Amino acid sequence: MSVHALTDSWTMTRRELAHWARQPVQLAVNLAFAVMLLLMFGYLIGGGRGVSGPYVDYLVPGMLALTMAFGLESTMLAVTQDLNKGVIDRFRSMPMADGAVLVGRSAADMFQSALTLAVLIAVGHALGWRTHGGAGAFLGAVGLLLLFRFAMLWIGIHLALVAGKPEMVQAVQILVWPVGFLSNAIAEPGSMPDWLGTAVEWNPMSQTATAVRDLFGNPGGEPGHVWAAVAWPLALLAVFFPLAVRRFGRLSK
Repeated sequence: MSVHALTDSWTMTRRELAHWARQPVQLAVNLAFAVMLLLMFGYLIGGGRGVSGPYVDYLVPGMLALTMAFGLESTMLAVTQDLNKGVIDRFRSMPMADGAVLVGRSAADMFQSALTLAVLIAVGHALGWRTHGGAGAFLGAVGLLLLFRFAMLWIGIHLALVAGKPEMVQAVQILVWPVGFLSNAIAEPGSMPDWLGTAVEWNPMSQTATAVRDLFGNPGGEPGHVWAAVAWPLALLAVFFPLAVRRFGRLSK
């Protein structure tokens, strides 16, 4: 990416971050939803079937991964609203790099995702969750979570461009739910029927959750999953990033 494209993308990122100051309620709601999920599964639904060791040590890394898959609708809505208000057409009339608007939107989402992870990690510690892998492994686990979020984000952006209208976003967002719940976020695949457990183990989010648990030194972690937790998001990005940029480039043609 050229310096010109990076400058344009940063300008669009600052535009999106400025919305936080004007709409702090939306940011607060997103953070509260992530915390609510953790508390709900930890105290109301979670049972730890098939988990060896404290369930909270298994649950928190899974919920971190699950949260990275959810919450795409705010970014998807923003993209479709800009489309329907003609904002993107005005940006496209400026001497701006193709895709800078989308990169700016995704960068702003990544800032929010990092903040969400920080809040959930703090709540997890309050619940008794602990990591045992050292500072390097901790940062590596956070990096894997953000990489997975980045890949999911570009899938969401592409789907938003395809949907085209805000009212269609909710229907498209439902497609994310199977990725989240058909995973090992809250239960061991070994406790599931064989066919379901196999599907769960192949889920990209399960690969991330397993690798993160291993780096954190928590139950359910298995060595050797880090490569898959890197390869899956990179493969998804290789498909959906160019699709989204190409779709964006053809909007007014």
